[in-house]
Amino acid sequence: MDLELAGRRALVTGSSAGLGEATVRLLAAEGAAVVVHGRDRERTEAVARRIREAGGTAHAVVGDLADDDGAAEVACAATADGPVDILVNNAGFYRHLSWAEATPEEWRRTYDVNVVSGVRMIRHLVPAMRARGWGRVVTIGGGLASQPTDALPQYSATLAARHNLAVSLARELKGTGVTSNTVSPGAILVDATRDLLTGIGPGHGWGETWEEIGPNAVRAIAPNDQERFGEPGEIAAAVAYLCSAQAQYVSGATIRVDGGLIRSAF
Repeated sequence: MDLELAGRRALVTGSSAGLGEATVRLLAAEGAAVVVHGRDRERTEAVARRIREAGGTAHAVVGDLADDDGAAEVACAATADGPVDILVNNAGFYRHLSWAEATPEEWRRTYDVNVVSGVRMIRHLVPAMRARGWGRVVTIGGGLASQPTDALPQYSATLAARHNLAVSLARELKGTGVTSNTVSPGAILVDATRDLLTGIGPGHGWGETWEEIGPNAVRAIAPNDQERFGEPGEIAAAVAYLCSAQAQYVSGATIRVDGGLIRSAF
């Protein structure tokens, strides 16, 4: 299927590693000119270089979206070679904290990084999409938005806010040719996740090798119908569809890519 992304320009925030990197690589492979964003210059430029070596069009921008000035600089750099048609708000962070450990300052910082940073980029880039009559905004959310646990309370709350703002934005953009939707990943096996599980697996009785730890970790922390962790490319594929011409009739939607981890009909 031709996603009709040739000639489009896409900014994927937080795309120097993990889900963001997989997404920016797939969008480039589908013909979009991509802007790779991160806070580490060497790592961000390396992703852009590998995309160019594979025949794609990419350049890197570096900046902190949790700061008003930093976000403005990223937006300016991202549009230096042309307008941005696609914004994927992927950047975010969390720390493994309990209710007792997550201070009010931690809550404020997490909200600013995970929610307000995306709002900053929307405000910088979406008005021009609206004026041109075409655009895509895709927000990366997560299952903890609707089914939070007792752990990571500050992170779960920001995911809920991300889902909510994406729907509100869709209502705001009705009739403009610009869409806003959410992709909600499950437990995805990025390098950081594998390293964490490998480190804690033996202590939890999950085994000593990854071949033992992986299946046991899934059963313990992310039981799903596919009985495995997801792959970054599976998230990227859902994002790419929402960015395509074929998804024009999809608005304010959440596409769950979680193997059935979230058990809900709606």
